[in-house]
Amino acid sequence: MIPGQGVAMVLRQSIIGGPKAAFLSSLGNCLGILIWSVSSAIGLSAIFTRSDTAYSILKWSGVIFLTFISAQTFLSLRQEFGRFDLESTETTSAWASFRLGLITNLTNAKAAVYAVAFIPAFIPKETSLGFGIIVLGATWALISIAWNIGLIWTVKKSSYYIQKPVVRRALTAISAIGILGIAVSLALS
Repeated sequence: MIPGQGVAMVLRQSIIGGPKAAFLSSLGNCLGILIWSVSSAIGLSAIFTRSDTAYSILKWSGVIFLTFISAQTFLSLRQEFGRFDLESTETTSAWASFRLGLITNLTNAKAAVYAVAFIPAFIPKETSLGFGIIVLGATWALISIAWNIGLIWTVKKSSYYIQKPVVRRALTAISAIGILGIAVSLALS
C-alpha cells in the first residue's frame, strides 16, 4: 500500500481513463505480482541475487518505462480537459489498460525485490518454499487489488471536484511529476 509505481499508475488511470481503465490496469498489475511470485518460487531470486547485470536490466527498464509514462502524461496536458466523465467511452482499449498495469508491475524493481528477496524470508522452514511464496504472492495480489479498488472508488466519489478543468489539469501534472519522481528515485537507488 506504500505509494509507488503501481499506485501512481492506478491514480493516473483513474484521472485520465476513468474507473474502468483503472480497474483493468489494477488487474494487470496483480497479474504482474503473480508472475513475480511464481518466478521467485521457481528460482528467479537466485538469478537476481547472483547477477548484477540482470538486476540492472530490470531496474533501467523500469526507469525508461516510467519516464515514458511520465512524458505521455505531461503531453496529455496539451489537450483541453473537460468534464471528468466516469462513464466515458474512452478510446483506450481494455487490453491497453490491462497491459499498462502488467508492464508497470513487470518493470517495477521494487516488486521484483519484494518477490525474490522479501517474501521468501517469511516462509516457515517446515513449509515448501515454492508453495509458500505463491501463497504469499497471491495474498499480496489480493491486498493490492482491494487497495486499488479503494483508490479508484475515492477518485470516483471525488469526481465532482476532479471534473473541474483546473483541478484535473493540476492532478494530471502532479501525477506526471510523481511518476517521474519515482523513475528518478529508482535510477538513483
